[in-house]
Amino acid sequence: MTFSRFFRTPKGLALIVLALLTILASAGAGVSLVAPRVAAAIVPAMLIDAVILRGIKSKWFFPSGALLTGLIVAMILSPREPWYVEAVTSVIGVLSKYAVRARTANVFNPAALALVAAFYVFHTAQSWWGALPEISPIALAVLIASGAFIAYKVNKIPAALAFLGAYYALATISAFTGDPRRVAALYRAPDLHAALYFAFFMVTDPPTSPPKHRDQLLFGAIVALASFAAFELIGAVYFLLAGLLVANAWEGWRRMKERARR
Repeated sequence: MTFSRFFRTPKGLALIVLALLTILASAGAGVSLVAPRVAAAIVPAMLIDAVILRGIKSKWFFPSGALLTGLIVAMILSPREPWYVEAVTSVIGVLSKYAVRARTANVFNPAALALVAAFYVFHTAQSWWGALPEISPIALAVLIASGAFIAYKVNKIPAALAFLGAYYALATISAFTGDPRRVAALYRAPDLHAALYFAFFMVTDPPTSPPKHRDQLLFGAIVALASFAAFELIGAVYFLLAGLLVANAWEGWRRMKERARR
């Protein structure tokens, strides 16, 4: 596939959108601060993935999946983490694609799994700077428009909307039945930006989410329920990612059950 054709595919378009968001977000976070971290996240991931693909397919392929994983890892981790944290985290994500698989597809979202693992290895902080929380309010419209465009292109709008609807419904119920101050931060930056970025670019990951709209609605709801439960019960910085991993496990089980029935 030529580069011109690749960048017209959903994965190619996602790379373009994420690259543009990275450029915009770096204006708020600081180019000199984030640029080395982005490079540290994507370069080793792409090199390792390229070698693995060469060994599996006996020819060289552009490691686009590793590039996406590295970008997402860099855009979520705090840019004040040491550069090697980004490098190790993105490499964990790439390796997880080959370590935990169900036939031809990986079970867990590579970036989500790697970020949760890195939290326990390095006690990492997550700022979600790539979701544009440090720029003007106009950036929120840019994030929503670009994220909705990608979700539409990969045919995963129901998954994204089901997550956002269920997630904020749970937060609203919690505010009325408990202490509203506990969930107030979820409605403003950076948590609001993080939830939108997460919904449009991670919940909609094609290899790890359902293709059918009916299954996507349930998948998004599971992500929301598990994420909010993690927020309430453990309060860890990775609560959104934990919810996605739970839903990924459910989707892997659903696919296995469907294949057995066939």
